[in-house]
Amino acid sequence: MPLQSPDDGPVRVLLVDDQTLLRQGFQRLLELGENHLKVVGAASDGVEALATIERLERENRLPQVVLMDIRMPRMDGVQATARVRTRWPSIRVLMLTTFDNDEYVFDGLRAGASGYMLKDISAEELVAAIHAAHRGESPLQPSIAAKLVARLRDAPAEEAASTGGATGTRSDAEGVELTEREREILRYLARGSSNREIGEALYITEGTVKNHVSNILSKLALRDRTQAALWAREHGLV
Repeated sequence: MPLQSPDDGPVRVLLVDDQTLLRQGFQRLLELGENHLKVVGAASDGVEALATIERLERENRLPQVVLMDIRMPRMDGVQATARVRTRWPSIRVLMLTTFDNDEYVFDGLRAGASGYMLKDISAEELVAAIHAAHRGESPLQPSIAAKLVARLRDAPAEEAASTGGATGTRSDAEGVELTEREREILRYLARGSSNREIGEALYITEGTVKNHVSNILSKLALRDRTQAALWAREHGLV
């Protein structure tokens, strides 16, 4: 069954990878069949990615999701992600790389990436991850999610807090005025549940879940669902 985009048109995707063959392969893959994705551009490094986004913005074709490699010449994926998220906060960045090194993972998420996937995933998993990122979710490969859980479990509290990468994160869980429903949804976020899964579990609509998530991020001064999940684990809500 084809995935439906939440927008009227296909999700606009920018590919950033220093290997030409991979870029071409990903483009053919993403536009195959009824994936509801449209590759609007490609770049070989972070510098070219920023210039391409500027051009696409002028053409009123701003990408909605950027697939970003980590190791690239001139400007790597971590630097590029931070600049994209600062200048174009509406754009979701999904790290797609062969490297699952801990520091790459945490640096990418700290820079503002919505998710982190490895290039050995299937085509179906990649398409699903792009749509999830576009919906505001945080797709993480199971091995990557395990790294985050292990880091939060084993690291001192101050290191765990820095892993979230947020400015203004509050350390006192009791001092944050979350409703019981918001805390309940926060627990599901920490488990990696999607809006649809949360809605089905709590018998509420996806739109209601999305509103609750927005309120949670605002109250906790967090940037995205990944940081919310980290905050919940750090404060023992899971």
